[in-house]
Amino acid sequence: MASPGAAGSIRLDKLLWYLRFARSRSIAQAMVAAGHIRLDGRRVTRASAAVHAGATLVLPVGERIEVIRLLTVPSRRGPAPEAQSCYVRLEDRGSSAAS
Repeated sequence: MASPGAAGSIRLDKLLWYLRFARSRSIAQAMVAAGHIRLDGRRVTRASAAVHAGATLVLPVGERIEVIRLLTVPSRRGPAPEAQSCYVRLEDRGSSAAS
């Protein structure tokens, strides 16, 4: 359930869980509280921050840093292909690009 006045948005911790960047909401909340997430270029430390379609997120994934743009707000935590269809990767930092 979205908070009042936040139609078309989702809590950041719930989004990370729905998109399968965190195995549980409590892990997602810890990631946010630790300051590891940037939303539209600003560091976010509140798990309840509202995220809308079109937002850009920078987040750690394993030993890499992922930059994604949210295409649609997911309505559930579905299978991985469904989750991946909700965003597009913009940049992949930390991987070896030299070949």
